[in-house]
Amino acid sequence: MRTRLPWAAYGVLATLAGVGLAHLAAALTDPATSPVLAVGSAVVDLTPAPAKEWAIRQFGSADKAVLVGSVLAGVLVLAAVAGLVARRRPPAGAAALLGLVLVAAAAVVGRPEAGVADLLPALVAAVAGPCALLLLARAHRGAAGTSATGTGRRTLLLTAAALGATAAVGGLAGRVVASLRARPEEVALPAPVDAAPALPRGLDDQVPGITPFRTANADFYRVDTRLDVPVVSTDDWTLTVDGDVARKVTLTFDDLLAMPLVERDITLTCVSNSVGGPYVGGARWLGVRLTDVLDLAGIAGTSADQLLSTDVDGMTISTPLALATDGRDALLAVGMNGEPLPREHGFPVRMVVPGLYGFVSATKWLSRLTLTTYAEREAYWTARGWATDAPIKIAARIDTPRALAQLAAGDVVVGGVAWAQERGGIDKVQVRIDGGPWRDAQLGPDGGDDYWRQWFLRWPATPGSHRIAVRAVAGNGEPQPAVRAEPFPDGASGLHELIVTVA
Repeated sequence: MRTRLPWAAYGVLATLAGVGLAHLAAALTDPATSPVLAVGSAVVDLTPAPAKEWAIRQFGSADKAVLVGSVLAGVLVLAAVAGLVARRRPPAGAAALLGLVLVAAAAVVGRPEAGVADLLPALVAAVAGPCALLLLARAHRGAAGTSATGTGRRTLLLTAAALGATAAVGGLAGRVVASLRARPEEVALPAPVDAAPALPRGLDDQVPGITPFRTANADFYRVDTRLDVPVVSTDDWTLTVDGDVARKVTLTFDDLLAMPLVERDITLTCVSNSVGGPYVGGARWLGVRLTDVLDLAGIAGTSADQLLSTDVDGMTISTPLALATDGRDALLAVGMNGEPLPREHGFPVRMVVPGLYGFVSATKWLSRLTLTTYAEREAYWTARGWATDAPIKIAARIDTPRALAQLAAGDVVVGGVAWAQERGGIDKVQVRIDGGPWRDAQLGPDGGDDYWRQWFLRWPATPGSHRIAVRAVAGNGEPQPAVRAEPFPDGASGLHELIVTVA
C-alpha cells in the first residue's frame, strides 16, 4: 500500500497542475471553458429538474460550489487511478489523464456558442497534466535508485513542490485575471430620462429581522445555470434582434445607452423559490424599454408568439411575446440600485420583466433577441418540461420570528414581505395564529405595483407552542392561492406557516 499511495498522489498532483494552468488560460479567454467548469455545466444540463430543485433546496446559493467541488473530487479520484496505472506503465497513466481532458474538451465543444479557440484551456491541460505525471514518474524512479547522497529524492521533492506551486498559482492567478477584466465599476451610466420617484422609507428600522425594503446588490439572490460568471467587455458586446422582424438590428453598448433610459422599482422572483423561500428580491433597475428596442427591428404584423433571448454562451430563455409587450415595464437593464449591473447579475445587459418568473424573462448576459414561435424553437427550460407561461404567484413570507424560535411571552412583532406583481400590488396581508381568525396586518410603504411590500402585526403571545400563518390579497382582489404546489413546473404556491414556542 505504501508504494501505491505516492503514485496515486502523483496522479492527483499532475492533474491539479494541469487544471490550474487550464483555469488561467480560461481566465484569459472565457472562464466557462475551464475544464472542470465545462464538465460541471454539462452535468447541470443533464441533471433532471427534480434533482436540481433538491440541490437548490439543500444547498441554496452554495449549490454551484458543491457541484464544482463534486466534479473536481470525481476528477481527482480518476486522476489517482491514472497515477496508479503509471506506477508500472507511465505512458499508460499519462494516456489516462489525457482521456480525462478529452472528456472536458467534449464538454467545451458541446456548448451552444463554442468555437475552436474555446479548446485552448483543454489543450493546456492535455499537455501539462500528462507531462507532469511523466516528470513525477521519472523523478520517483530516480529517487528509488539513488545512492546515499539523496540527490534523486531531492529532485522528486522539488518536482512535486514545483507542480504544487503551479497548481496553486495557476488557479489563483486565474481568479485574479478574471476579476480584473471588464470591470462593471468602470462603466459610467447616463441619468434616466424617466426616473423613478424616491423609494419611501421602509420598516427596516422599525421591525427587527424584517427583510430590507430594498435588496442590496451583494445580497440579491442568484439562481442560474452558470458555474462561473461570464466576463463580457462593453467594447465587444452587441445585441442582435432578429427572427420574424422587418429588419435585423445590431446594437452596441453605446447604442443602447444612447436610447432613452428609464428607472423602475421591480421585485424579481425565481421559480425555484419554495413557499417562504429566499429567492426573491427588490431593486431599482435602470434600462431601456424592451419595446423600444423591438420597435427598432419592426415587429408590427409579426406572427411570432415567443421572444427567444440568448446569452453570450448560448443559454436560451423563452418569453411569451404578448406578455413582454403588453405595456408592463419590461426592461433591458444596464443598472441596478444606482450602479452598473454586477457581473453575477448579468453585466453588461440583462432582461427584467415584472410579473414573470426569471426562467421565462430574466436572461442575464444578454446577446440576442429572436422573434419566433414556440412551435419552431424550444428554449432551455421549456425543453426540460417547465411552463411556457409563468406569471409570478401572489405570496407573503414571514421573516420574523423565525421558525422554531423560542420567544418570551408578551408583545411579539410578526413581520415580513409580500408581493403581487401585475395585479395591482399588495392590498392586504393577514395573519392567523393557531388556526384562529385572520387578522389584518399593518402594511409598510408602497413602492409600486411591481414592488414588494413589507408588513407587520403585533401579537400578544402567550406561553405554549403556536402556529403562525400568513396570506396576501392583491390590489385587484385576487387572493393568494392556498393550494400547496411545488416549484416545478410553474412556481410554488401555498401559505407560509411556521411554529414558534413562547415561554
